[in-house]
Amino acid sequence: MSEKIAVRTELAPAPAHTFSQGVRKGPFVQVSGQGPVDPATNQYLFPGDVAAQTIRTLQNVKAIVEASGATFDDIVMLRVYLTTRDDFAAMNDAYGEFVAANTTGDVLPCRTTVFTGLPRAEMLVEIDAVAIVAE
Repeated sequence: MSEKIAVRTELAPAPAHTFSQGVRKGPFVQVSGQGPVDPATNQYLFPGDVAAQTIRTLQNVKAIVEASGATFDDIVMLRVYLTTRDDFAAMNDAYGEFVAANTTGDVLPCRTTVFTGLPRAEMLVEIDAVAIVAE
């Protein structure tokens, strides 16, 4: 049976609460929900700009995935949480550009988008991920 391992990187924000940035068990990697936070300062970035927040959030997700030994191509699922439907088009455009630029081949990760409240008022978007590390 494979051991459960906490994934940690300074290239993504430190967790604000009692959870890991990511967890790997065998080939499976779960990335905790990330927001538009600068890992160097732990400051929330780009107030009111969901497109810029989406890119920063995906950069944080990618850093954690890579720290696990996986690549962005190994992501099989991304879940996007938005605070309002009004931000969907801008998020979707930014998300599409980032995913296209960071994916090789033509198989994109699955995605679910949910509209909900988020833990911080300045957060317009939060994203988590599941990846399978290639053997």
